[in-house]
Amino acid sequence: MTKSLDAEYFDDWYANIAESPVRDAIIARTLDVPADLRLPGILTGPGLAEVGAALRLPGDGLLLDIACGRGGYGIELARRAQARLVGVDFAAVALAAAVPLAAERLPGRAEFRVGTLTETGLPDDCADGLMCIDAVQFAAPPLAALNEFRRLLKPGGRLVLTCWDAADPADEAVPARIRGVDLARDLPLAGFTGVEVHNKPDWRRAERSLWEEALEAPEDDAAVRALQDEARRSLATFDSMRRVFATATA
Repeated sequence: MTKSLDAEYFDDWYANIAESPVRDAIIARTLDVPADLRLPGILTGPGLAEVGAALRLPGDGLLLDIACGRGGYGIELARRAQARLVGVDFAAVALAAAVPLAAERLPGRAEFRVGTLTETGLPDDCADGLMCIDAVQFAAPPLAALNEFRRLLKPGGRLVLTCWDAADPADEAVPARIRGVDLARDLPLAGFTGVEVHNKPDWRRAERSLWEEALEAPEDDAAVRALQDEARRSLATFDSMRRVFATATA
């Protein structure tokens, strides 16, 4: 697979945040997540529990974590459900960090591979549940990723997505990739049933706390500075976007 510029960007990004106790502590404190998972994302601890409940994984079922990053979310949910895990991401640096975490927390039950939102390289009808945390907007268009997710899930398998959408789709201050997200429209088009899309203002409030605390932190390392750059970008359009939690059945 040819490495895209986006993959190169995220490889560099994950390399920069590889070791930063200050960054990890800010995320753990504001989002109420375990610090030892060293999560790169901004899903809250209660939100992660909601994702796990919505997946309804059977014991020893297979969970796919697409755009898994360093793997912490999927590893934790597979551990809680006593499930198996396959994580897919296009950032090889992130996957290299996921392997030792899985060996510690989910020994013998996890594997990771390079792939994209629309080309995972996995077989049809292989998974009992699929999660994609804060990444479906990077597919062009998001519907292409949803079609791939439907291909991967067994009949009756559960899909859980978290992301953002635009409060006003015509608001050009919102990034185009976010304005392209319409899960209520696209999940049925991809063949999913029982679609539910919820606005999550409590998650959004925690996200604001994260950005505000990050901006108050000393600029001790590259990871903190990267978090502060993300905070400035996010706060600039904060009120123009909503936090979204979607569930559906294959």
